[in-house]
Amino acid sequence: MSTSQTPPADPADHGHASEISEIELRVRALETVLVEKGYVDPAALDVLIDIYEHRVGPHNGAHVVAKAWNEPEYHAWLMRDATSAIASLGYIGSEGVHIVAVENTRRQHNLVVCTLCSCYPWPVLGLPPVWYKSAPYRSRAVIDPRGVLRDFGLELPADTEIRVWDSTAEIRYLVVPMRPPDTQGWSERELREIVTRDCMIGTGLPGPPDRLARQGHERHP
Repeated sequence: MSTSQTPPADPADHGHASEISEIELRVRALETVLVEKGYVDPAALDVLIDIYEHRVGPHNGAHVVAKAWNEPEYHAWLMRDATSAIASLGYIGSEGVHIVAVENTRRQHNLVVCTLCSCYPWPVLGLPPVWYKSAPYRSRAVIDPRGVLRDFGLELPADTEIRVWDSTAEIRYLVVPMRPPDTQGWSERELREIVTRDCMIGTGLPGPPDRLARQGHERHP
């Protein structure tokens, strides 16, 4: 996966250069045209934007995972009937009619893909990342899952089985990652901070916030 770098700003700009990207400018221009022609209601757009900026996204999934880590009864419910357990927190939608939770263990690591298109549990993870919809990921995740995880910087022990789950229009999957051992006693709010989108897809692990990083340094001066 390649990353692009933005060239340094011209000193002659004196800090007055626009911070709006080319893509954002194009989106705004398209929005203006659609509104002017009456194809789009600005109020409806505002509602959609609010939904995907504040109500839908990986923070919902992080809430689900953190609650499962801290509450054994909710954990059991999530593993038994994820759709209902997730809906009890208010996370529902057409892309989450049937969600199945799969849990990582020391013996098995789960990886989610949609080989046909880009089926994804929107109510808990929001919009799918570009790479999730790409042909290379969709094909390699099935053929060479260990290699895909390595591309994401995740190297698993050789004796850990990797189970690949293929999402469909009928079933979406949510990975419940293993809880880091140094987080016992953490509040649900603190736990949410280390649950990332990628670890709920299976391409990553819970990523340390400042507190977890500090604990690691204290153990290994």
